[in-house]
Amino acid sequence: MVAEEIREYCLTKKGVTEGFPFNETALVFKVGGKMFLLMALDAQPIVFSAKNKEDYNQELREKYHQISGAYHMNKTHWNSVVCEGLKPEFIKKLIDDSYQLVFDSLTKKVKEEILS
Repeated sequence: MVAEEIREYCLTKKGVTEGFPFNETALVFKVGGKMFLLMALDAQPIVFSAKNKEDYNQELREKYHQISGAYHMNKTHWNSVVCEGLKPEFIKKLIDDSYQLVFDSLTKKVKEEILS
């Protein structure tokens, strides 16, 4: 997948916003004001950071050489994913998991606002 495909996929999700809070090359996607994906637009191959559960993160890092603890992030919760060599369906699953984990952590009120 290329950066634009990842961007378009993220924006299909309910309540997602995008922005550049850190610099002009780090595109951040949020739901309910909380970040669920950060993509480095200047990296080749494409790299993004996504959140997941601690035990699953460890499993992913052991199974895929393209996945490691995310740079400048809490490595317990965040993975850095190099897209090269990974199937688009798997990349989408990682994005889905990150979005859902962050969405589930939102307050009931914020969830209801997003879903309405």
